[in-house]
Amino acid sequence: MEKYIVSARKYRPVTFDTVVGQPSITRTLKNAILHNHLAQAFLFTGPRGVGKTTTARILAKTINCINMGPNAEACNVCDTCRAFNEGHSLNIYELDAASNNSVDDMRALVDQVRYAPQMGKYKVYIIDEVHMLSTSAFNAFLKTLEEPPSYAIFILATTEKHKIIPTILSRCQIFDFNRITVDDTVKHLQEIAEKENVQAEEDALHIVAQKADGSLRDALSLFDQLVSFSGNTLRYQDVIANLNILDYEYYFRLTDELLSGNISNALLLFNEILANGFDAHNFISGLASHARDLLVCKDEVTLPLLETSPNVREKYKVQSRLASSSWLLETLDVVNKTDMQFKAAKNQRLHVELALIKLCMLQGMNSTQDIAAAAKKKTEQLKKVAEETIKPSAPVIPAPPVANVPAPQASPVVANPVASPAIERAPVSEPAAAPKADKQISSGPGMKKSISISSKLNATSPAEIKKEAAAPVLPSLAEEFTLQQLEVAWAAYADRLEKEGRYALRAAMVKRKPTLSSPVQIHFLVDNASVEKDLNEIKMELLGMIREKLSNYQVTLITEIQRMDDKTDVPYTPSEKFKKLAEKNPLLLDLKKDWDLEIEY
Repeated sequence: MEKYIVSARKYRPVTFDTVVGQPSITRTLKNAILHNHLAQAFLFTGPRGVGKTTTARILAKTINCINMGPNAEACNVCDTCRAFNEGHSLNIYELDAASNNSVDDMRALVDQVRYAPQMGKYKVYIIDEVHMLSTSAFNAFLKTLEEPPSYAIFILATTEKHKIIPTILSRCQIFDFNRITVDDTVKHLQEIAEKENVQAEEDALHIVAQKADGSLRDALSLFDQLVSFSGNTLRYQDVIANLNILDYEYYFRLTDELLSGNISNALLLFNEILANGFDAHNFISGLASHARDLLVCKDEVTLPLLETSPNVREKYKVQSRLASSSWLLETLDVVNKTDMQFKAAKNQRLHVELALIKLCMLQGMNSTQDIAAAAKKKTEQLKKVAEETIKPSAPVIPAPPVANVPAPQASPVVANPVASPAIERAPVSEPAAAPKADKQISSGPGMKKSISISSKLNATSPAEIKKEAAAPVLPSLAEEFTLQQLEVAWAAYADRLEKEGRYALRAAMVKRKPTLSSPVQIHFLVDNASVEKDLNEIKMELLGMIREKLSNYQVTLITEIQRMDDKTDVPYTPSEKFKKLAEKNPLLLDLKKDWDLEIEY
């Protein structure tokens, strides 16, 4: 039986051209080899599984190749290349600094450097996990690293560059390896699947690449695990079942429920997710990523930032058209706050459910605002049409003044200004006979014109009249209100805070009264940034109650921290309170002195 070799070892790159996802680094090393500009020490740093040790081995093999090609690639035929491939090359030493990190280990390495290579041009020392060396070992290695023999080259590899002392960093050429992108990982997995005769769905490979988080070694390990689970056919459903990954479809379904404002279905879907064994914290993190991906799909320019398969990308495009950018931004804000406060919550499930309820209500509030804005826009359009309609096609000659006759009570009426430019004047003695005008617009000094129903019908096309008649009558969503009504709604919410036991925030709300900086903009002064932060956390709930009580969904709230020079001197301690009272009534000082009273603290 042939011995099994994992894919990470079996398909390990053996040339610079086969290294995945590091084109700039491999190109730089190949040019250095071709132009004989090799440094005496290299430092390869980056996340796990991105090719640091692999690139170090390829570099060591290439510079010792006797028949190196014109593209700076090893021939894999000469004696040095065969010795390297078979694992018994005397010119390449690999040292694991995690287990050989003492001064004695480093001294032994320095002793070996003194001997020249027996075959080939260079002796290459690859020290992996070099950040694990002790400070004493680093210092023992420092002199040799700075001035090694001409045939010695050191390649240091690490995942934590910040742990290496600066004197070592200054003596190395540093190459920062990037995380492997999802597309590069998927492409590499497809090549391996073809070689292994595995039928793999592209969506399944995308999930594996995303789960690997930029590490090609992790991706190959997951690939081997999934092939062992599902055989020679790798399907999307098998991947999410084996890796315990929350499916895209859950988030698409949940977003549809949130957009429709269906609280019951959203909570039932969350319960289904928990029943399937998924963690609530991971669910919240995934929901934030889903909202971010929808926001990315709003613009074609940012579409490449979406690292998903083409099939899933089309689903994101469709759903992104249903959600407004403002709703997505508010969703990200709510979900991020829920994520940050998740660990501190005692009832974590309730914490997530409250966030879902807020998101459902948030969509309802945004929809109401959109309806109000559309109604306002339609009113302005009708007003503009009316103003254009009443323009006379011929100059109107005002009637001569009548002596000793009182002014008429009703304005002159134009039945159809476009068709009949002449104005019929109603008798002075019968002002009540004039029809009521829908709207009056001043067109000049001493003149008024009225728009009758017939003029409005002439100004609008039959199709528009039919459309307006079929449209539902919306309730008043932007009713005017007074400051007193606002104060009543504000106090009602403060009372709610008191019932919930949030006394500090309630005290901050009743300390001052809100003001109106515009007809629909509330301005409120707070003492400090902490109070402002607390108010911002309940801002959506507060505005929802105020808008409902005032029947005006255009109301907004702006908080401002009061400047120090604007703050009144408010007494807090008993001593300050007594001093304040004594300023108003000096007899208190005599009373305190005569009775030898003291202020209790």
